[in-house]
Amino acid sequence: MLISPAWAQDAAGGAGGLDIIGSFLPLILIFAIFYFLLIRPQQKKQKDHQAKIKAVRRGDRVLTGGGIYGTVTKVMDETEIQVEIGEGMRVRVASGTLMDVIAKPEPAKGGGGRKRGKKQDAKKDAAKEDDKAETDEEAAEADADKK
Repeated sequence: MLISPAWAQDAAGGAGGLDIIGSFLPLILIFAIFYFLLIRPQQKKQKDHQAKIKAVRRGDRVLTGGGIYGTVTKVMDETEIQVEIGEGMRVRVASGTLMDVIAKPEPAKGGGGRKRGKKQDAKKDAAKEDDKAETDEEAAEADADKK
């Protein structure tokens, strides 16, 4: 025989376990980078979107998957809502097809749901008139100063 058999030897002298970890280390690092830069933010965004859709209530302005803007008139159940897309035009939409909640209605203004008496209304009106008179006087003084 002209060729003698050659036996492969480990360069580290028998530390084969570290060699395997060293070869997989780049793959582990790439997966970690993908997880923190791509997968985790996407999961958070999806979770926020689902929470927003579940919180839809009557009066919210929404955008459907088909690109139609409308106002929620009734929440049928957790999977279906009724949306008014025009004056008197109401359609039933699967809540999963909502793309975004555009605007939430402002809460009603007032003193915590209590009705004011006539005296309180009169005081508020008088205060508004006083403020208006003061601003009118200030405007007149400013005009006089300009001349």
